[in-house]
Amino acid sequence: MKEKILIENGTIIDGTGSKEYVDSVLIENGIISAIGKDAEAFSSDATLKKINAAGQTVMPGLIDSHCHITFDEPTSNDELFFHRREGLAAIVAAHNARKVLLSGVTGFLDADCIFDTGVDLRDAIESGYVEGPRMSSGGNALLTSVGGTAGRLIPDDGLRGYAKVVHDKDDIVREIRRQIKNGVDWIKIHVTGLVPRQKDAGEISAWSYEELKLACDVAHDLGVPVVGHCRNAKSIIDSVSAGMDMVLHATFMNEEAFETVCEHKTPLVPTFTFQANLADFGEKVGADERLKDIFKREIEESSEMLKRVHDAGVPILCGTESGFSLTPYGEWHYREMEVFVKEIGLTNLEAIQCATQKNSFALKMEGKVGTIEKGMLADILIVDGNPLDDITILGNKSKLSHIFLDGKEVDQKIKVPNVEKIPGWRVSPYSSSILTQDLAKKDS
Repeated sequence: MKEKILIENGTIIDGTGSKEYVDSVLIENGIISAIGKDAEAFSSDATLKKINAAGQTVMPGLIDSHCHITFDEPTSNDELFFHRREGLAAIVAAHNARKVLLSGVTGFLDADCIFDTGVDLRDAIESGYVEGPRMSSGGNALLTSVGGTAGRLIPDDGLRGYAKVVHDKDDIVREIRRQIKNGVDWIKIHVTGLVPRQKDAGEISAWSYEELKLACDVAHDLGVPVVGHCRNAKSIIDSVSAGMDMVLHATFMNEEAFETVCEHKTPLVPTFTFQANLADFGEKVGADERLKDIFKREIEESSEMLKRVHDAGVPILCGTESGFSLTPYGEWHYREMEVFVKEIGLTNLEAIQCATQKNSFALKMEGKVGTIEKGMLADILIVDGNPLDDITILGNKSKLSHIFLDGKEVDQKIKVPNVEKIPGWRVSPYSSSILTQDLAKKDS
C-alpha cells in the first residue's frame, strides 16, 4: 500500500492557469484525495507522513511533449543513424530515463524512436523494471524517400535509425498497422524535410494531402492519434486538414495555416529549446555559426504567429527535443517555458500550464495528470522558491526538494551513475577542420 502524505502550507500552482494560493494537499494511494480543509482534516492521522512546504511551491510534475529518449545525445545524424545498436540503445535509454525524472519531469512523449525500442521502454517503466517518468511512445517515424531533416542519409527504402521509408498507399497502411499491432501510442509522420539545393528556404513538404489523409484515417480507425513534424505553412495546412492530432514545430505559418490551426484547435508543440540552445550557446560546443543564425531566425519569425495562435485558444504545448547533444537529458526540460515567456510573450503562469495540464494531451492522459486537483494522479513537485517569479528555477535540480510520481516520492539521493564511453557509440572524427599547409603553419 502506498504511503499517505500530507503536504502542508505550500503555495499551490495547480496547473490550470488559475492564480496561486496557499493550502494543503493530501495524497492517498497515488491519488490527490483532498485539498484544503478536507486535507487538513486528516492532520491528526498518525499514519500520515507530513511535509511542511511553507515558503515553497507545490505544482504538477513537468511533462515534456517532445523527448527522444532512445537517441542518447548524438552530435550528428551520422552518429545517430550509424553508431547505434538496438539492444544497447534500449539499455542506455533506461539509464537516461532516470535523468529525466530527476529533473522534475514526471511524463514525456517520445514520438519516434530508433529500433522500435520506445514501446519496450514504456512497458518496462510501467511494470517497474525501470524507474522513469510516465511515457507515451511512437515507433519509427514515417518518411517518404524524399527524406527528413537527415537529407541523403535517409535510404530510398527500408529502415534507418528512427526513419521508416514508405513509398505508396499500401506501404503507409502496412506500416501503420504494424506499429499499432506492436503497441504504439502515437503514429509519427515526418511531413517536411531538407533537400539539397532547394530554392525555398527551410524545409519542403514531402507528403501529399492525400497521403496524410490516408495515414490519419487508418490510424484513427484503429484508435491511435497522429503527430507530424511540420516546418512550413503548406505542411501545417495539409496535416491539420487531413486530421492530424498534434503538430511538432509548426513554424513559418502563413495566414491560411493560422486560420486552419485555429479552426481545428490542433495542439502545437513549437519545440524551440534546441534552436534556443544552439543560438545562445552554440559557440561553447563548436556549432556552425550559420546554423545559429538559421535557428535564431526560426524562433524570431514564428513567435508572433504562435502568440496569436495561443491567444485564439489553440493549445501550445512544451517540448524540448531532449536527446541530442544540444539538449541532453535532465538538463533543459524547463527551457521551453523560458522561451515561451521571453519570445512568445506568455506569462510564467501560462507557460507552466503549457508544461503541465496542456501537455497531458501528449501522454493521452487528459483529466488524469497535469494538475493539482482532487482525483488526479499525484505527480507533484515541491520547489524551493516560486517559478512565477523566475521560471528558470525549474531548471535548478537543487531547488526540487521533493518529486512525487504516482504518489511515491522519488529518492533523489540515488544519483544516476557516471558511465564510461562505449566503443563505437560516438562519432570519432579525424578533425573538425581540414589540415592545409597554411593552417599548419599558422601562428607557428
